[in-house]
Amino acid sequence: MKYTLGFSPCPNDTFIFDALVNHKIDTEDFEFDVVLEDVQTLNQWAIDGKLDFSKISYGVLPIVTDEYGVLESGGALGKGVGPLLITSSHNFQKKEIEEMTVAIPGKNTTAHLLFSYAYPQVKEKKFMIFHEIEEAVMSGKVDAGVIIHENRFTYQLKGLKKIKDLGEYWEENIKAPIPLGGIVGKRSIDKSILLKVNQLIRKSLEYSFEQYPTISNYIKCNAQEMEESVMRQHIDLYVNNYSLELGHVGRKAVKKLLDVYENITKTRPVNKEEIFIL
Repeated sequence: MKYTLGFSPCPNDTFIFDALVNHKIDTEDFEFDVVLEDVQTLNQWAIDGKLDFSKISYGVLPIVTDEYGVLESGGALGKGVGPLLITSSHNFQKKEIEEMTVAIPGKNTTAHLLFSYAYPQVKEKKFMIFHEIEEAVMSGKVDAGVIIHENRFTYQLKGLKKIKDLGEYWEENIKAPIPLGGIVGKRSIDKSILLKVNQLIRKSLEYSFEQYPTISNYIKCNAQEMEESVMRQHIDLYVNNYSLELGHVGRKAVKKLLDVYENITKTRPVNKEEIFIL
């Protein structure tokens, strides 16, 4: 059986899926056509129903629940893992946040949802690929930017300043871990297959945990010029027990994020008991 599978080239995703896609574990009768793309592209593809299995931002989940369900394994959820709102030293505290033009890593990202929760009055937003945001802030194209992934480890080296940790704001106010991204599977696929793929993802991650802190060539080649120390920071921050299994606490956090989405967007509630493949 062959299915399409999409995830990002970031170390946390390649760490999770390495053993699965490179047959370091027994994948039985399953084969995957793998595509690596930035998360906003994957979000749009989920809206279009393009892939059988995919990493998505939880920010896009309310739009795709009719076609996809959330698997228990393979996601990114935790504490201290949220996006940061940053600006340059030149712009720091020169404007009120509500007056700023802010770069966001994609319209349907969880980062956008967390930013909108913290700053609902901001209207001037520019959506761009996450790795372009720091340069946009430094060049003055935007006043501030929301950064994710490895940029949160390196922004200070470029003279950038943190305005707010949007993850901390979420945790303080919502009292739940931060749901960043999850793995979804098409509801049109038989549930037994969805559960089996979920099991394979978990086994793949367990294999990577057994090898850690060794960084495989698959992770290195997709992380481009990232230092190994930064790769490990990335993995340590975004991959944890919730990546093995959301569990009750993780599912509750995702439901809370959907509550916030519905409140911000004034859209009809989705059935939160049916969004998970269990």
